[in-house]
Amino acid sequence: QVQLVESGGGLVQAGGSLRLSCAASGRSFSTYTMGWFRQAPGKEREFVAATSWSGGYTYYVDSVKGRFTISRDNAKSTVYLQMNSLKPEDTAVYYCGRYLGIYNNPGQPDYWGQGTQVTVSS
Repeated sequence: QVQLVESGGGLVQAGGSLRLSCAASGRSFSTYTMGWFRQAPGKEREFVAATSWSGGYTYYVDSVKGRFTISRDNAKSTVYLQMNSLKPEDTAVYYCGRYLGIYNNPGQPDYWGQGTQVTVSS
């Protein structure tokens, strides 16, 4: 059974930074594409970023390119999302997900965590 637990969310002013973490349990973490998606109130789920199994390749939605960085530590079974230059429109619940697809076309996650709230004030 796979469990994903996100942490690191919070309230930050526009222009600020946050680092999200996602700790995974279960086997074979290092063989899967991992990523983040978010959901704002009243909006559909939105893919944010993904990283290949090795961490050597990454992919981002256009709206976060140059501001967010996804990384992973396979020894710790953890994936991160460093978020800089945050904007009010980044406000959402952020979820970590495991994906069966390739990093630049990951599809939908087959496992995800409970989410962590990120609120950016203007």
